[in-house]
Amino acid sequence: MSAFDMDELKDILRKMGGVDEADLDGDIADTEFAFLGYDSLALLELCSQVERRYGVQISDEAVLDMPTPAKAVDYVNSLLTAKAGA
Repeated sequence: MSAFDMDELKDILRKMGGVDEADLDGDIADTEFAFLGYDSLALLELCSQVERRYGVQISDEAVLDMPTPAKAVDYVNSLLTAKAGA
């Protein structure tokens, strides 16, 4: 399975809806999800979508480790790396 990247994250967020898609254009990597308009429930939905697409398990508490899109991408890739090594 390929690595998870910012484009994939943006695709999931766009499909989730709830915010102006223009807010996802440009460099959002270090912008907090809350500033982009995503609350904790939206982040749980993001995690659920990632779990389904990539077959990884993300705990609800992991949302705290993903305050920005860049941190989310890094976190998901760490799970994918661990899964590949298992």
